[in-house]
Amino acid sequence: MDSGSTSSAHPPDSGGRAAITRVVEAYDDWVIRTYSRARFLILRQRFLDEIGQYLPRAGDVLDLGCGFGLFSLYYAQVRPGLRLHGVDLDVRRIGIAREAARRLGVANVDYAVGDVRDFRARGGYAGAYMLDIVHHVEPEAVRPLFRELRASLAPGGCLVVKDVDTRPAYKRWFTHALDLVVSPGSPPHYWPAETLHAALEEAGFQVFRHAMVDFLPYPHVLYVCRAPGG
Repeated sequence: MDSGSTSSAHPPDSGGRAAITRVVEAYDDWVIRTYSRARFLILRQRFLDEIGQYLPRAGDVLDLGCGFGLFSLYYAQVRPGLRLHGVDLDVRRIGIAREAARRLGVANVDYAVGDVRDFRARGGYAGAYMLDIVHHVEPEAVRPLFRELRASLAPGGCLVVKDVDTRPAYKRWFTHALDLVVSPGSPPHYWPAETLHAALEEAGFQVFRHAMVDFLPYPHVLYVCRAPGG
């Protein structure tokens, strides 16, 4: 199942649980706090450490489809050497993320309104991540997005993609039902792990992937994608 290579991973960050609590408490809307707790239940401490080990210790990192800023606010606290740049198409969510950052007092994160489908390379990013975003992007826009991300990363830079496999079917249908509740106007498109892996390799990445084993019925797959060089 796995292929490609990665550089050595970083150890888990300390203080992660406290950082999660601070992020949740930075939102004044109880609905958003409830949503945040649910998201951090799905992508909880162990998974955040698993993802974070592939992010650089310092440099500019993209958070594409950042939403309310949950994960960028988390990593901004536990990785103070990072400069995180969150992008989301929802103006309201970006405003809420900015206010939460202000309340937390973190200066190493910023947010901008933008559609990931319109993302264009500017180069020099040390890393990027997309957590449960790809299945919300129209299939025809995914490969061009991967190519732009590859061109945006510095040599040796890492793109981390967490998304949903199509197997086993019962887990896919469970995830599909939840996605429709959260985003009823945006039917998801799930990629077979082998197909998404191949699309990332076609974009020029060296790809390693593995399932993220969970007691919840989600078919998580993590793709660790290196830009050659470095």
